[in-house]
Amino acid sequence: MGVPQVVIVGRPNVGKSSVFNWLVGKRIAIVDPTSGVTRDRVTHLIELGDRFAELVDTGGMGIEDSDDLTEHIETQIQTAIDSAHVILFVVDTREGVLPLDQEVAKRLRYVTVPVVCLANKTDHNGLLAEADEFYRFGRKVIPVSARQNIGKQELIHAIEERLPKIEEAEEGALEEPEMKVAIVGRRNTGKSTLVNTLVQAERIITSEVPGTTRDSIDVRFELDGQVFIAIDTPGFRRTKSVSTDVDFYSTHRAHRSIRRADVVLLFFDATQRISKVEKQLCDYIAREYKPCIFVVNKWDLLVGSMPTDKWVAYLRDTFRTMWHVPIAFITGQTGKNVKALLNHSQMLYKQSRSRISTARLNKLVRAALDHNPPPLHRNRRPKIYYAAQVADRPPTIVLFCNNPQALSTQYQRYLLGVFRDRLDFGEVPIKLYLRKRTSVDHRDEINTKPEK
Repeated sequence: MGVPQVVIVGRPNVGKSSVFNWLVGKRIAIVDPTSGVTRDRVTHLIELGDRFAELVDTGGMGIEDSDDLTEHIETQIQTAIDSAHVILFVVDTREGVLPLDQEVAKRLRYVTVPVVCLANKTDHNGLLAEADEFYRFGRKVIPVSARQNIGKQELIHAIEERLPKIEEAEEGALEEPEMKVAIVGRRNTGKSTLVNTLVQAERIITSEVPGTTRDSIDVRFELDGQVFIAIDTPGFRRTKSVSTDVDFYSTHRAHRSIRRADVVLLFFDATQRISKVEKQLCDYIAREYKPCIFVVNKWDLLVGSMPTDKWVAYLRDTFRTMWHVPIAFITGQTGKNVKALLNHSQMLYKQSRSRISTARLNKLVRAALDHNPPPLHRNRRPKIYYAAQVADRPPTIVLFCNNPQALSTQYQRYLLGVFRDRLDFGEVPIKLYLRKRTSVDHRDEINTKPEK
């Protein structure tokens, strides 16, 4: 499984960002009495005992944004809730139960993950009775004060208790799960035609009319005894072209399909130039760290008149940060090269689920440091003490160092390139975190001198 996410939600001005900074241990999220300061999701890796989690701060629910970004903020909040493993529902003890708190509670009523109610601003014992008022929401209530540093250990313990158990994740990994493949692209690139070819039936309505598919549709099928789930998605449009409610919800559901997919097939029409839609999709896939294949469809229309190398160069030049993504040329209508495409998808899925031993990873990091030490930062050489893979799907690696800010983005790219070349992650995204080693962490520094 990936790194579990602990998501902080609540109405505006209950102290969500203060709770976020308090748990992280430093000021990251902006804290301001003005409603609506937090808009996008803010994330940070935190250590909980012997495991890690991503803490996610969100905007205030129910706010009418002054810059007409209410819809964007709500989408970000819902995305965070959909990916949460534990939700921290923050309320304000001093202000008591407000109608907007009740609206938030109603929105969380049907979520399937644990929800803990944090009665923030319970600055002294005299406010405990007021904090108890929030038990009406039917959730465990923990009185805390981010400002006064009250209730932190009880909160951390409650989060640890509610995170998915590592043993459960390992047991689930013994069974080969059904791979979910999201098929995305702009309108009329042949996505639904491919699904019908896979299941050998007219399961999806196909038409020359762009936008025929309006919803994300799951189609279960078998190939060579292996079960797959193909997620056919609506054709994407440029954001400024989303003019109707149907278009808006189609785009929202397609984004959600990408988030829950194991592998994403990004479709291109061989007869059309790459558009801004594909660039936006590629950015979204990259932000979600999803294994991806660039699929050039309708290749039968160009075979013999254009070499594949030309399209490959075109894709590589357009998506320069996605050089690791494999490219496939298919004809969805006839099924040409489709089986090879699915086989390659399985390879990517296997890569994304790979685990590397700590000893092997640290040996590789040591060799990378010997070959190319990190550049000086303020006349001092940054030190990397230890490396560990803490999750898969995507492969997630944490580097413990003396100063995370001293390792430049360029040097991080170098290390990611080494991981791709030498580990089993050659064609999938890798999530890299830098952590400052704590005073209680006595793991030895990785030796940066060549071994004799």
